[in-house]
Parts: sequence; structure tokens; C-alpha cells
Amino acid sequence: MHQAQQDLLVLEAQSGNKKAFECLVIFFHPQLINFACNLSGNDALAKDAVQDVWISISKKLSKLEDPRAFKSWIFRALRWRVLDLIKAKAYQFQPIENANLSIELDESAIARKQLRKMIEKLPDRDRSVIYLFYLVELSLAEIAQVMEIPLGTVKSRLNRSRASLQQQLQ
Repeated sequence: MHQAQQDLLVLEAQSGNKKAFECLVIFFHPQLINFACNLSGNDALAKDAVQDVWISISKKLSKLEDPRAFKSWIFRALRWRVLDLIKAKAYQFQPIENANLSIELDESAIARKQLRKMIEKLPDRDRSVIYLFYLVELSLAEIAQVMEIPLGTVKSRLNRSRASLQQQLQ
């Protein structure tokens, strides 16, 4: 989905168009599930968190001033919800071997799956930054918004993560 399409859907959803909101859910839901699984290492917790965030977003969408900020806004909300659920239920991160992630058969999908496994071995703070950059394809500025950290910190974590992944490849 192009940025302009996303912006229009957000604007339409803000004005009460349920179909537009449904399109946003259909497009972002798999990405959110994957991100929540990556953060929590728990499939059930991830699904609960994503469901909670969609409910919350549906109530607060009219308050979003900039439609371009929707993607980082929803990922930031999900990050906080996952962290809250982890604290409330005292879950520990455990990589998910066969997570119910979308099944893709092309070479890029296989590479992404291998990358996902390597990312799971990184420390939590580095794992989130590199996951958002490479797998969700957020910009550095969007990652800074989602993680609520300075842009320089995003850059240093990304570099540290890349170096760690490089070592894993060798």
C-alpha cells in the first residue's frame, strides 16, 4: 500500500468510514502480529495485544492529527501494549519456532524467515530496532517514534545489530 493510499484510508476511517478502517486492519494486522510475536516470543500474548490495540485505535483514531503518522502510531501503541502484558503476566521472551506467521514460498520470504531467526538471538532493545527497520520497513525517524528514543540511539542500535548479525553469518 502506498503512503497516499494509507493516508486516504486513515482520513476516511477518521470520518467514520468502517470499510476504510477494515482495509487498514487487513493491511496492518499481519505486520502487527509479527512485530508483537517478535517482541514477546509468545503467540497468544501477541494476538491479545494486537486485538487490544485495534480496539484502542478504533476509539482514538479521530484524535490522530497527521495521517502520515498512523503507521508509527499504531506500532508504538502495540509496543506499549505488549510490554504491559508481559509485565502483567510475567512472560519471558522465548523465540517461536513455528509461529503462525504468514506462509510464503518465494526466495525473499525464505531469506526473511532466516533473518527473523537471527534477529531473535539479539538483545531485546536491538532486536526491536532491526526488526522494525528490515522487516516492517519503517524509516529511522519512524522507529525513533515507535521506540520513543532519540534518532541517534536508533542509528547506534541499528549499527550494533548489523554487526551482531554479521558475526552470526560468519
